[in-house]
Amino acid sequence: MRSDQTATPVSYTAQAAYDGLARGGAQPMASAAGSKAAGPVLVGATIAMGLMAGLFFAFDVSVMPGLAAGDDRTYVEAMQHINKSIENGMFGLVFTGAFVATGIAAWLQHKAGRRQAALWAAGATLLYVVALMVTMGVNIPLNNDLAAAGDVAQIHDLAAVRTKFEGTWVAANMFRTALCTAGLLALSRALVLHGRGSR
Repeated sequence: MRSDQTATPVSYTAQAAYDGLARGGAQPMASAAGSKAAGPVLVGATIAMGLMAGLFFAFDVSVMPGLAAGDDRTYVEAMQHINKSIENGMFGLVFTGAFVATGIAAWLQHKAGRRQAALWAAGATLLYVVALMVTMGVNIPLNNDLAAAGDVAQIHDLAAVRTKFEGTWVAANMFRTALCTAGLLALSRALVLHGRGSR
């Protein structure tokens, strides 16, 4: 060291480093990990929401119109089988995963400082919550009533059972389709905003 230079006290350099951290000069490891996960979680949420929108849409444009063309016995029996078959692990994973992943995606975008992306993801979460409410409040009770009607061979008035089920279930499913499609669009917008913020 030259004679005209002054050594910097260790206490000063330590204080400067501390001040830098306090100003946000370095992120905690947990925050950094959360920021890295924000993109993949958002992609997963978008895929799950798309799958749910596609499932409901398929019922709107093919399953229900196809069954509507059949007789009462065929309609009731087919819907009983469909409602029973859909209660499987894969459907449960996507059905609940869309809600969980979308909510977490909104939170991670917020934590990463991407306010606009977080708002779009939060909007998608709210839309899906409404779809869940429709499912729990309308579609599932109707499914349960249809199952409680029993074996089609023992139902005396198949037309009445079908009438009680069909119109309301179809309308509620169309509403679920609209909600999940809107949620998918909101998540797509969040993805675009996330991509811009990552550049």
